[in-house]
Amino acid sequence: MLVKLYETNPNQREIDKVVGILKDGGIVIYPTDTVYAMGCDALNVRAVEKICKLKGINPQKTNLSIICSDLSNISEYAKVNNTVFKLMKKNLPGPFTFILTATGSLPKIYKNRKEVGIRIPDNNIIRTLVQELGNPVLTTSVRDKDDILEYSTDPELIAEEYGETVDVVIDGGYGGLEPSTIVDCTGDEIEIVRQGKGELIE
Repeated sequence: MLVKLYETNPNQREIDKVVGILKDGGIVIYPTDTVYAMGCDALNVRAVEKICKLKGINPQKTNLSIICSDLSNISEYAKVNNTVFKLMKKNLPGPFTFILTATGSLPKIYKNRKEVGIRIPDNNIIRTLVQELGNPVLTTSVRDKDDILEYSTDPELIAEEYGETVDVVIDGGYGGLEPSTIVDCTGDEIEIVRQGKGELIE
């Protein structure tokens, strides 16, 4: 199913429909401020396992990332000291993934890694979905396996590719090709481990 949503004023009926799919353990492809991504309710273990299987991700070896709607409930899922919180406040919403130490609130599938990536994209569609869902959304980028650039940026082509394997693809316009900048905040020093879109303001 392909659903058209506009970032400036997403249709509430369509938002409710997608939130219902997420609550039922469904998988959704949606736009972010970087690339199109695939996600599910981050607290639904079966849905998380389904995405890991679909993407060939081993949750024991890969950092899983979640999208929050804002900074207010991040401390529920990750440990944040004052320095890191100030850094996040300066840069979010934005094209960054902050790697933080996970708390005990996330399902066991995350805990084996002890770390979690936190995203608050500068995209109103996904942030609205997360807010309405009331839980964070697990997020993993839609990779372009054939190097056909349009395939991972054009929602209609994404729907052609993934229509049979996911429950809904959100058409939020053309996506980007540059991934988020990954900032590791788990050590003594804050370290950029992947420079993507966006310059970190310190």
